[in-house]
Amino acid sequence: MNHYIVVHYSEIGLKGKNRRFFEEKLKRNIRETLRDFDIGVARRISGRLIIKISKETQEKNWNEIKKRIERVFGISYFALASCVRPEIKTIEKEALNLVRDKKFHSFRITTKRSEKRFPLKSYEINKKVGAYILKKTKTNPHTIPVLRGGARGKPSHQYISVRVKVDLEKPDLTCFIEIVENYAFLYLEKIKGPGGLPVGVSGRAICLLSGGIDSSVSAYKIMKRGVKVIFVHFESFPQTPKASQEKVRDLVKILDEYQFHSKLYFVPFLKIQKEIAISTLVQYRIILYRRMMFRIAEEVAQKEKSLALITGESVGQVASQTLDNISAISEVAKIPILRPLIGEDKQEIIERAKAIGTYDISILPFEDCCSLFVPKHPTTKANIDLVKNEEKKLKIKTLIREALKNSVVENLTLKNMPN
Repeated sequence: MNHYIVVHYSEIGLKGKNRRFFEEKLKRNIRETLRDFDIGVARRISGRLIIKISKETQEKNWNEIKKRIERVFGISYFALASCVRPEIKTIEKEALNLVRDKKFHSFRITTKRSEKRFPLKSYEINKKVGAYILKKTKTNPHTIPVLRGGARGKPSHQYISVRVKVDLEKPDLTCFIEIVENYAFLYLEKIKGPGGLPVGVSGRAICLLSGGIDSSVSAYKIMKRGVKVIFVHFESFPQTPKASQEKVRDLVKILDEYQFHSKLYFVPFLKIQKEIAISTLVQYRIILYRRMMFRIAEEVAQKEKSLALITGESVGQVASQTLDNISAISEVAKIPILRPLIGEDKQEIIERAKAIGTYDISILPFEDCCSLFVPKHPTTKANIDLVKNEEKKLKIKTLIREALKNSVVENLTLKNMPN
């Protein structure tokens, strides 16, 4: 008997003639995330991927392997399955072997028969395997713990013998069987994947990454649509501490677990901020900061062959995110700006940040460039003509050129990421 990881996908299965391209990318992403484990190469078979795994690797590393596969976009669910010959007697014995040491009162068998040459239909397999388990457990009933009154009325755990039964609605345990070509896979647990599309099938985009909550969640959501994300962080050292840079690296380290190789640009922004603070009207500073960021990010996008920018903006969340200001800031960009959080409230964003693991880092106290030289009363209804008039006071091309020249680029992967 062998063991396999059986991987199912949903959205990829709807891709028609392009399906093979998506499957190959998913295979490569799985191989990349599991590159330091001794496992087999993912193979496509009847609308699923199978990966052979040795008993030794399974016993030593399954928890970590499971954790990593749970982060691979494109996967609907996966399972660690035993594999036997597609013969009903062999399947019956292996099903019994799987459930033998489990504590359950009710169960069901659920079969998918992709191999139509198998002589029994799915419901017939369910009946035969279910009957076999009932027969074998009838002579050896399970014991389950129950609460009963103990001494002086205190509850105590006792064990009683029960006979298992079939329950098709709410079973304690489900044994899944898949008949695929020359294989029969059996497993007891479906592990949910993140869904979406494999990273890399939808091109590249540049994420303007702060150290806060929102932009990290935005990057995650766009990755889930198959986009490879490159990160740009605007820093104002020495006005802001080096710790703020470490915080951003830590965020990228988490996000890298979803796309495997990440590039991070640190762009010096302090000189630009000072020029804006000295030369322009105070109420327009935030608008002018953001327009300069978009210009620089767009230059990076051109260099990296990226097709869009990503931000963490949500309508009305802060002064720069009113519709008037978003419009004034966006006017400077020539490529699309993706705002996956635009209609979400803060609590929704926080919940997603907790789920993906970035929240605890994002809430650590830090100063970023946007917290410097912030006016007490920024405009919330920017007039684009006035904004452009203020920009005439700046040497925009020179400032952008110097910022890009002095940028630091880091290639970060799970193996070389600083601790």
